[in-house]
Amino acid sequence: MLYFVSYPSLYPKDPIAIERLNLMNMAKLSIKGLIESALNLGRTLDSDYAPLQQFFVVMEHCLKHGLKTKKTFLGQNKSFWGALELVEKLTPEAGEITASVKDLPGLKTPLGRGRAWLRLALMQKKLSDYMKTIINRKDLLSEFYEPNALMMEEEGAVIAGLLVGLNVIDANLCMKGEDLDSQVGVIDFSMYLKDGGHSSKSAEGDGQITAILDQKNYVEELNRHLSASVNNLQAKVDALEKSNTKLTEELAVANNRIITLQEDVERVKEESCYQLESNRKALRSDSAADGQALGETRKQLKEETLLRLDVEKELEVQIGMKQEMELSMKMLEKDICEKQDALVELRQQLDDLRAINHDQFLSSDIHSKQKSDVIARLEEKINQMAGTVKQLETRSKQAERERDLAVEANRLFKQEFGDKIESLQTELFCFIQDESFVEISQPSICAMCEQDDSILKIKKQCKNCGGVFCESCLANELPLPSSIHPENVCDTCYSQLLQQYASTPS
Repeated sequence: MLYFVSYPSLYPKDPIAIERLNLMNMAKLSIKGLIESALNLGRTLDSDYAPLQQFFVVMEHCLKHGLKTKKTFLGQNKSFWGALELVEKLTPEAGEITASVKDLPGLKTPLGRGRAWLRLALMQKKLSDYMKTIINRKDLLSEFYEPNALMMEEEGAVIAGLLVGLNVIDANLCMKGEDLDSQVGVIDFSMYLKDGGHSSKSAEGDGQITAILDQKNYVEELNRHLSASVNNLQAKVDALEKSNTKLTEELAVANNRIITLQEDVERVKEESCYQLESNRKALRSDSAADGQALGETRKQLKEETLLRLDVEKELEVQIGMKQEMELSMKMLEKDICEKQDALVELRQQLDDLRAINHDQFLSSDIHSKQKSDVIARLEEKINQMAGTVKQLETRSKQAERERDLAVEANRLFKQEFGDKIESLQTELFCFIQDESFVEISQPSICAMCEQDDSILKIKKQCKNCGGVFCESCLANELPLPSSIHPENVCDTCYSQLLQQYASTPS
């Protein structure tokens, strides 16, 4: 049988002091059970050994007690890694452990590095020495712990003294395949709560009363940890809701920006049509200014093409922002699912503890009234926790509905904007086709074939050299550097361009 050695009359009234005393008693039980089981087995302990895992969980809670909080993006964060780094400054030989922890590839959080440090110190059989070193320097620990924390009081020194007994244990722990960052450090009280009816030494009534009161304190400690976990989860959900609202506002701003760009495209298209009509009238009235007007028109066409490319780039940026928002929503859903699983596991452990406590309280007629009061308080707190879980589920469903609405709005926007882009590309292509054909209406003899009947034929301009020739001398087409599509060129330019393209390496 394993029970806390304590008396109700000696318990302090300060709740922080009660927490320190409970943690110290849990550390005593964990260390005692670990030493006894290791000596009975007579072998090296590995990472899968349950009492060893529970010992690290208890040590983690002891180091976390009274930590000063640090505010981050996702809420309040507590990490004892900063306090453990003091050991390297006070004891140079501990620098090897700290360097090994920092070199581990799978550790990304301070909590994971602190857990790895505890395991390496236990394997080196230096955990007791290192804990005594930092506990003796309370002036340095005050930067990380509150004045009434366990590490700042005499309970910390007692635990450091108890750790000396672990030097008889040989441990072989492999941390490469172990996920130390995301493990949930919950104390399994069922390993230390035993039925008092199987021991002949606990037959007397006073021993049973003491055991029942001690176990009641354990259940209250577990309930406090569960309440803290629920509060942390609720804070994270609130932070994620704020992030979702911010992403929705950014999407609305992006939609307004796209509408503004559409208006600019319409305005540029109207100005282009007006400029094109003016250029055509100028070409009909004055053939001498043909070349200059054509150059200005091409310049306008290039500007419109660049504007169209800018609009397409802006559209790609908005699509990327939409994909990032979807990824954020998926991560939010995954985090909520993980937290719900953790809550279910914690509630299952609480149910197990309630069942054990119920069986033990039935064996004592003297304290039946106390049993009823404790069970009623626990049921009330469980109901409060169930209400909190329901609120979290309601917020999760609301976030999913908002995500679906955002996806639908983005799909409708993409459909409408894509149709407008395609129509703009079609109009630009027609505009290019109209500009690429210029007829020379003045009668003249072809400068290449010099035939008399060529004066009656329609003349065209070579797009490469700019000369005016008849249709028979301007029947060839080749792609030019200044044009996307093949253009009409004279026979002389056709031969020269073919030789140039043949001599250019591909």
